[in-house]
Amino acid sequence: MLVYFRSKKPLNTVITWRSVLAVLALATTGLAGCTNSPEPNMELISEQVPLPALGNVEYHTYVLANELFANVAPARQARYAVAGFVPVDSMEYDETFQHPLQLLGHQLEQGMLTEATKRGFVAQEFKLSNDIIISDKADRVLTRDIDQLSALDRVDYYITGTLVYQEAGAMVNARIINARTRDIVAAATRFFPAELFWQQEQVTTRNGRLYRTENKG
Repeated sequence: MLVYFRSKKPLNTVITWRSVLAVLALATTGLAGCTNSPEPNMELISEQVPLPALGNVEYHTYVLANELFANVAPARQARYAVAGFVPVDSMEYDETFQHPLQLLGHQLEQGMLTEATKRGFVAQEFKLSNDIIISDKADRVLTRDIDQLSALDRVDYYITGTLVYQEAGAMVNARIINARTRDIVAAATRFFPAELFWQQEQVTTRNGRLYRTENKG
């Protein structure tokens, strides 16, 4: 917007430009106030916005990693190994255990390996084989065969956790453990909904027995 001032007297001209400068100063202050207004915390908003559980396992892993690594700084000389997350009662994976989150422990191992690497931590891949394994159906370098595993370098910290299965999901307890002293240097807990991998099932198991759930509507 253009503003024109006409005055035949010099004094009036001086007064007019002083007024213009005052108005411009006020306008600039107002714009600066709008520009410097605090931006919304996107991480906080993402925590408050409800998200569908299906397909968002990486989001829950990301939030769990935020809490786990909140007070841990990466160091170039430290090596981390991410182990599987196992049920708290048996401490081992049971392939016969029928639960919507049956594979959550395996996914958390892979997800936390990704999150640790993205945050600058040096992670060791202890399932690496000595060479490329070529079969009729796949070419791979990862294995669970002890005879094919390559030598593992020094590991300073373990990243692992336990699962407590519930009807509507599983409580995940993650921790970082000093490999030498066995001290827990960090820990985090988060609930993972049962519908992360599959839609809500009408038939489920509880303590070895089948239960059928009905949708009420």
